[in-house]
Parts: sequence; C-alpha cells; structure tokens
Amino acid sequence: MDIRKTILTLCAVLSAVVARAQFDTHFTHYWALQGYYNPASAGLSGRLNIYGTYAMQMAGYTNAPATMLIGADMVLPTERKNHAVSANLYNESIGLFTNQRLFAGYSYRFKLGRGRMAVGVNMGSLEQKFDGSKVEAEESTDAAFPSSEVDGMGFDLTAGVHYAHRLFYAGLAMMHVTAPTIELGETHEIKVDPTYYFSGGCNIQLKNPLLSIQPSMQVMTDLQAWRADLTVRGTYTYDEKRYYVGLTYSPMTSVAILLGGEINSVSFGYAYELFTSGVGLIHGSHDLYVGYVMDLDLFKKGRNKHKSIRIL
Repeated sequence: MDIRKTILTLCAVLSAVVARAQFDTHFTHYWALQGYYNPASAGLSGRLNIYGTYAMQMAGYTNAPATMLIGADMVLPTERKNHAVSANLYNESIGLFTNQRLFAGYSYRFKLGRGRMAVGVNMGSLEQKFDGSKVEAEESTDAAFPSSEVDGMGFDLTAGVHYAHRLFYAGLAMMHVTAPTIELGETHEIKVDPTYYFSGGCNIQLKNPLLSIQPSMQVMTDLQAWRADLTVRGTYTYDEKRYYVGLTYSPMTSVAILLGGEINSVSFGYAYELFTSGVGLIHGSHDLYVGYVMDLDLFKKGRNKHKSIRIL
C-alpha cells in the first residue's frame, strides 16, 4: 500500500471513529490520567503520583496510532500543602507523523466548603515531525507531501480548575490555549485548535463494606466535534487490595471493557475498546495503565512511608 492511500485510509478511519477534529489522543483510562487533561488536578492524591499509559488504537491497521504518556505530580512540602507541581511527556506516532509534548505545570489548591478547589496551568513545547524520506517514490513529487524529514515546534499552554471532595470530583480544562501553529518545512503547517474537557466522578460505598461503585464521565470538544465517555466501575476491596471491573460507553463511538486494581502502592489497568461505528468491533484499541503513589515529606526524618489511599 502506498503512503498516500495509507494516510487517506487513516484519516477516514479516524473521522469515522471519533469525528476527530480534536488533536489529542483519547485515553480509555481518562479517569486515572486527570493530570494529563487538567493541570489543576496535580496533587490530588496528596502524595507523589507517578503514572504511565500506552494506547494501541485500531489494532490490525497498518500505521495505526500508538501513544505513550508518562507523567508525575506531587504536593510541595509546605505547611498547608497548597502548592503542587506536575510534568508530562507525551509521544504519538501515526504512520510517518510523530507528535510530541513535553510540559510542566503548577496548581494552587485551597479549601472550599468540605473539599478543595484548585486552579492550575501547564506549559511547554508541542512538536510535530513528518518523515518525508519514507514517502513512496511515485509520490515524492507530490507537493502535498514533503520529500524529506521535516519538523516544527510551538509553545503550548493548558489551564484548568478542579474541585475535589471526599466523595466526588469535577474539573474543567482548556488544552492548547495558545492555538499553536506548527510549521513543517517552508510550505506546510498544522494549526492546533483549543480543546475543552469536562470531567467528573464519585465514589459510592455499598452496604457491603467490601464493595463500591465509581461512576465517572468525560466530555471533550473543540466546538466542532465532541466525544463523551460514561464509565462505571465496580470495586472489590480486601486486605488493602482493590480490584475492579467496568464498562465505558461513548455514544455513537464505542464500548470499552475495563479490568484493573491496586496492590499496595501500585495501580494497574487494561481496557479494550470496541468501536460501534466506523471500523466496527474487530479493530479495537488496547489501553494499558500503571501508576505508583507514595508519601514524600522532605521535612520528616527517616524513610518515606509508602501507602496509597486513592479512592477515585
């Protein structure tokens, strides 16, 4: 298959699956990756939080998207623990295209009612590359495709607000506030539109103390296209270990099956997304997640204690 047909096929697939006007990858574990979508959620656990995910989208297609994200956030060891910082590294490959983001963030947290309100911002670089040297020979003279490896970079900014209660959370964020334009060589450019994210979730404890339910949702839109995800997880807790199963439904897009848990300070999860439109049920997407949470108080003597109390 020549590169033009490959790219056109991928564009059609992406449009059919998620009406993708949005620039960013959708992660099935969105509820565990709040630090990626909303910088105001940094420090939510009150500890050092390290996480990573790898998404393989539309399995079976040549040059299908593959995305990796690594991030961390922590509350600064001040008396009131009002300040938090974060950092993320994002890498996505789609055929001959590569998108990379490296950014750092800050959030200010303060008590509001029985919960905590936070405002946050992160900033960094957004880089895109296209390896035109791998374009098929018969397409090398087509002006639509660069004939050599080209790349461009722009300044990127995300801002958000987040409210966390013992039983629920809600957040609103705007990604790509600066609407950066990435110039690829002298004749090509890509404009990245701002994307808005609204998320929320809660923890419902059942009569059986070992069982609980965690509903959550996320809506993303660039005001041209949109996607909504509605998730329900059922969690079983025993001997300080948690295991869950769940389902995510995205109207007109997909259904995902979720499995995961938390043992000591390590959380993990796997999701398989089956598309109900576009590519159909066969060419689904795999999503792997792993996280680690630990106490980190630089002002205390002795070793840091490792314990996670994450509920959501």
